Amino acid sequence: MLTHEAQRQRERILELLEHEGGVTEESVRRVHKETGVPEADIWGTGMFYTLINKPGRRVRICDGLTCQMAGADQLSADLEAKGLPCERVSCLAQCDRAPATLDEDLELVTYHGKETGVTPDDPGLPMNLGGPVDESYSSFARAKELGAEAVIEILKESGLQGRGGAGFPAHFKWSSVLAQAEAERYVICNADEGEPGTFKDREILLRQPTKMLEGLAIAAQAIGAKDIYIYIRGEFTNERRSLEKAIEIAKEKIAPIKIHVALGHGAYICGEETALIEALEGKRGMPRLKPPYPTEKGFRNKPTLMHNVETACCIPAIVDRGGEWFKKLGKTEAGSKLYCISGHVNRPGVYELPLGASLDELVDAAGGYEGNPQAFSPGGASSGFLPMTYRDLPLDYKNLADAGSMLGSAGVVVLNDSVDMAEAVKWQLIFFERESCGQCAPCRIGTRYLRRQVDQYVQLGDTAPLTYAEDVAWEMEEGSICGLGMVAAKPLESAQKHFPDAFKVR
Repeated sequence: MLTHEAQRQRERILELLEHEGGVTEESVRRVHKETGVPEADIWGTGMFYTLINKPGRRVRICDGLTCQMAGADQLSADLEAKGLPCERVSCLAQCDRAPATLDEDLELVTYHGKETGVTPDDPGLPMNLGGPVDESYSSFARAKELGAEAVIEILKESGLQGRGGAGFPAHFKWSSVLAQAEAERYVICNADEGEPGTFKDREILLRQPTKMLEGLAIAAQAIGAKDIYIYIRGEFTNERRSLEKAIEIAKEKIAPIKIHVALGHGAYICGEETALIEALEGKRGMPRLKPPYPTEKGFRNKPTLMHNVETACCIPAIVDRGGEWFKKLGKTEAGSKLYCISGHVNRPGVYELPLGASLDELVDAAGGYEGNPQAFSPGGASSGFLPMTYRDLPLDYKNLADAGSMLGSAGVVVLNDSVDMAEAVKWQLIFFERESCGQCAPCRIGTRYLRRQVDQYVQLGDTAPLTYAEDVAWEMEEGSICGLGMVAAKPLESAQKHFPDAFKVR
């Protein structure tokens, strides 16, 4: 076990490497001298993260599903022809602005002319992205008056499930942390949004960061935590500025609770809660074996409550208006939900609808379909693909699971019939291969194998390379310790099931 001081020094190394401009022999040597962390350890950690493992300035071009459909390959070729060094990267959470590009300073550059949208101002909505910002922190004051037990009971009554992907009941986490004997506790907000097709948390950070901060403060007050850590995606430059302004106002309102902001450094896997904790502790973002769960032994080996941005954003309204009110907002399950939609729709964006809305209802809010739709991905790359026969299926946790898919992060991507489904599968598999942390052999090897086999099929039109895909997918699902390896084959499995004609001999 590291001493308290050694642990704190370890937690600094990624930030120091960022200030140094990336991982080099000189930067590693300087960070070692300042922190005392062994150079080999610094090398091994720094090389894990894409924002710091390659020194130098370059344009980053997203090659996620939506951006590929919008012409990312051509954009990359055009920029390279102009002499701009480019790097193809995983989803940048800018799917409504596809093809998305970040300049050398990680500032967003947009190239398309599509209108984007959010749900207009509606005071009846819990998150109400289009509404005014309330900086009174009256919900936090009310929560203090009610006390932890009453607030948790309201949360339980609301039926709020974690909005980060797993859909775990929020109140259960709070009660679990409270039940621990250890008095030192933490609240962590996962703002490292990286699931392809997903950009809802981005909009909260830009439009309603105060609601998120207030929700986190209510949580911290209830479980007896003195510190809140917000782990925000490193590519979120505009969002970070918005968050920092909101924190300045929050400081006096929620004192003595303190808010700390930690930057991610480019690793999708850090969206997994234990991998995020590893990153906060200055290590490679590799998921931990569970149990123990973070509510028992999380950050710094202390009880930790982990929430997603959207989950925290729901809490103030639940405290103010009651659990039953929130629960009734849903169509098939509790509450309203932020749905992202991109791809072949007229007005991509983030829309707050009753949980359980259908694809057609969501697309209606987004201005209708563009072209003739053939498929959609309902919850990010991890959810695979569904055909349009499922267009009336409630987009909720249970119904999508029953259909062999998942709601996940509610990152909906619509594909019209101009898209080759085998190509779409390839794009998703490239993502999982790139973002596997490499800890589990089935995932590390399987993601590479599946991507290569689909590549061969696309190039040759021969189905032989796909012969063992099902067996490899089973090994990945059974042998991986985190969700990435368990779902990485889902794009191929679902496409083969629902679009068999896309995988015939060509």
